[in-house]
Amino acid sequence: MNGFDFNYGPRVHSKVGACERLGALTPDGAVLLVTDKGVRGLGLCEPAIQALEAAGRAVTVFDAVEADPSAATILATVEAGRLAGATSVVGLGGGSPMDVAKLAAYLLGSGDSLDSIYGVDHAKGARLPLILVPTTAGTGSEATPISIVTVGGAEKKGVVSAPLYADWAILDSELTVGLPPHVTAATGVDAMVHAIESYTSARLKNPISDALAERALRLLSANIRTAVRDGQDRGARQAMLLGSHLAGVAFANAPVAGVHALAYPLGGHFHVPHGLSNALMLPHVLNHNMEAALELYAELGLMVEPALSSLGRQGQAQGLVEALKSIAADCALPDRLAAVGVDASHLDLLASEAIKQQRLLINNPAPITEADARRLYEAAL
Repeated sequence: MNGFDFNYGPRVHSKVGACERLGALTPDGAVLLVTDKGVRGLGLCEPAIQALEAAGRAVTVFDAVEADPSAATILATVEAGRLAGATSVVGLGGGSPMDVAKLAAYLLGSGDSLDSIYGVDHAKGARLPLILVPTTAGTGSEATPISIVTVGGAEKKGVVSAPLYADWAILDSELTVGLPPHVTAATGVDAMVHAIESYTSARLKNPISDALAERALRLLSANIRTAVRDGQDRGARQAMLLGSHLAGVAFANAPVAGVHALAYPLGGHFHVPHGLSNALMLPHVLNHNMEAALELYAELGLMVEPALSSLGRQGQAQGLVEALKSIAADCALPDRLAAVGVDASHLDLLASEAIKQQRLLINNPAPITEADARRLYEAAL
């Protein structure tokens, strides 16, 4: 067995109603709560604000985070924190608010500039205390040291550094109850992609990430249909949150790959939600990787659909693809890029943007060239 390093990430508090403990987990002083207008409009911030204020914390809410947050939004969040004299940061919402909260906590604590920390292991300073509270079971951002920023209007850049790990992740299904079915579906598939790509990552795959990815995929595939069908099912939603978190810990150590690389341009140029972008590209990238990852896909296929055990390895691997397509269809997710406004005239642009994601593509089980990317987008039209 090859040697490996592993980071378990934040401490976790997981139960229905866990948000009530938020005040006790934050240090004395002013708290910057980072979220978005959608989450705030649903009233999901109120339990957090009440818990913080009951503990004597002064709370400043920054709710101007957009999907695919820009560098300008990061800087505006930092300025809000400075003006408030924030001594800690809470990120509450989906992946975008949590990504922004991680960077705000780091930039406020370290004094570094945003431009100086893009890439891997460039952020080496100290951040403010940070707690992350997901309101969707999908991104796993609360588990990772990764933040994604949109620059120049469409290009995605990542900051990947250990100081971005939160102190605590709070998993509370009360905050996900009643989310629209399409959001539950897309974010759930996103989490499944994290588990799948971690398990098959060409770099840094290890026994601990494998174990977490396997448990995550079993939880997610067993509960996603129920969570989509019945938004009030707290048991299914708590299982989805845990699965998403475990997948996040897995891919924080064994990174994601081609599906994400091809998903990012769809978000940057067509504003397709990240989870849906992954769902749209997933079967096509898996088919591209089939020969290189056959044994691993067969193992994953049995995790998602145990009935595949009667088939050979090829059938089990292909069965994974079909099972994932069935889940997406049952959850009413679109399966063609045409449904999100993409047509043949966009293929060259998408391929040229995808090939820039070398941070992700180097993790893919099979090489993906620009020509491959164009072919995969075309197959998904």
